[in-house]
Amino acid sequence: MANSPTPGLATDHTYDAIVIGSGISGGWAAKELCEAGLRTLVLERGRDVKHLEDYPTALKHPWELPHRGRLTQDVVSENPIAKKCYAFDEATEHFFVKDKEHPYVQEKPFDWIRGYQVGGKSLIWARQTQRWSRFEFEGAVRDGIADWPIGYDDLAPWYSHVEKFAGISGNYDKLEELPDGEFLPAWEMNDVEKHVAGKIRGAFPGRQPIQGRCAHLTVPRPEHFAQGRNQCQARNLCYRGCPFGAYFSSNSSTLPAAASTGKLTVRPHSVVESVLHDEKTGKAKGVRIVDAQTKQTTEYFARVIFVNAACLNTNLILLNSKSARFPAGLGNDHGLLGRYLAFHNYRGSLYGAVEGFTDSYYSGRRPTQLMMPNFRNRLKQEMDFQRGYMVFFGASRSGWTQGLGANGVGASFKEKITQPGPWGVSMMMQGETVPRYENHVRLSTERKDPWDIPQLVTSVGHTDNDEKMIKDFLAVGEEMLAAAGVKRIGKTDDKRNPGLDIHEMGGVRMGRDPKTSLLNSWNQLHACPNVFVTDGASMASTGVQNPSLTFMALAARAAHHAVGEMKKGNL
Repeated sequence: MANSPTPGLATDHTYDAIVIGSGISGGWAAKELCEAGLRTLVLERGRDVKHLEDYPTALKHPWELPHRGRLTQDVVSENPIAKKCYAFDEATEHFFVKDKEHPYVQEKPFDWIRGYQVGGKSLIWARQTQRWSRFEFEGAVRDGIADWPIGYDDLAPWYSHVEKFAGISGNYDKLEELPDGEFLPAWEMNDVEKHVAGKIRGAFPGRQPIQGRCAHLTVPRPEHFAQGRNQCQARNLCYRGCPFGAYFSSNSSTLPAAASTGKLTVRPHSVVESVLHDEKTGKAKGVRIVDAQTKQTTEYFARVIFVNAACLNTNLILLNSKSARFPAGLGNDHGLLGRYLAFHNYRGSLYGAVEGFTDSYYSGRRPTQLMMPNFRNRLKQEMDFQRGYMVFFGASRSGWTQGLGANGVGASFKEKITQPGPWGVSMMMQGETVPRYENHVRLSTERKDPWDIPQLVTSVGHTDNDEKMIKDFLAVGEEMLAAAGVKRIGKTDDKRNPGLDIHEMGGVRMGRDPKTSLLNSWNQLHACPNVFVTDGASMASTGVQNPSLTFMALAARAAHHAVGEMKKGNL
């Protein structure tokens, strides 16, 4: 799959399409373009990772890891940012960018979590997948915070397209605020979750706790077996790389599908420096890369270019794509490139104890929680803050917690801590942040990275709107848990920095008006139509739902459009 192009003549470097980035959205762009017959080059700045072959810790037991899964003090001290990620440990650290490997300038605190390898963050994402509803698009337009050029109906068939191939588990809940999709059987709630969900529904009409939806093959279909994938084993070791191909990733799904066409070339270790603009045609003609290992510069050429380097790196590449026509960055006629960055607000969480249910337990390590769609400001503005939030929660009981801080040794002590402990419930928010002009990224005028490319400056912060939303969630969450009989409720605002949600969006936003946006309704740059952006950078607002499924649908839709425009001779 990962074949390097033959160096030499420029003709050896010419393709029908170039895709920058091999993660969730880049993998989908590559699949759709290759299946349409386009010779496609995928440029990945990180190393190659082959499905099955390059998951070194996937099948290891805790005692087979030198530090039983824990990070050494050296790793912790050298990675003050990466260490904050819940998935970063001894068994997964090889899939994360270390802090020193790609420096950036934090004008305001921002925790940039990255995965540079073939597959990108699709190897380490949390796999929670929900369609956006019409409220995500229409509400943002209604409130004057975004100029979405598309709505739910435009994406619905493409959601179906990607869901069938990727494999999404979930129930048919018939909720307008969280549209149903093409689902595999859902995971089950445990007894305490059923109890808590029922109590919340009864006490708070209009609030609908449901089983979470995730990109896991609970019951694979023929199209999944054809990809070489198999059933999820509920191991909860997903971040190590799944040897069963049971969760969706570029490596197990879209890139192999693209490779099977014979049209795919993947070039790892390719740091894209810029997109090249042709002054004569008014279009992009290719890209310039710096080899991550040799530092040599090379150019590749294509009729269409998809920039899917993940939100902040996509912004960085386009800002650095300067020419006589675009001195401030490709497509940046109005100075909006890099502006209106947004993210998800995860700061609020609650926890508590549930008495009883001592005869109940559960099997396996389910890869998703329960979720409750947004119930704030859905039909109209009714709170003292804009937009709203989803709620995620779950219940579990753990034996090992009985041993924390306890005295003991020997067989009797070990027997005690292997017994199921009491039930606990945890709850968290996923809030929509409002895109603001002042929340932005730009290029440093003083600092360069190891590839002689300007470092990115992040200037993104929380606002008073976020603070009001957190306060509301903590109060409402406490009310809901109390109504469900949860005891000893605790709540916290962890004050985390933007970025740690790993849902950064915006900077190259879609819109109807070229004067206030960079991309049209097909994710093409208004000012350079053979360049498409279909990762998080393209988002005009964040919604409350998880964004990855929307990235996939946008990428597939845009690729289909690009092929059609090429056939018409428009690109």
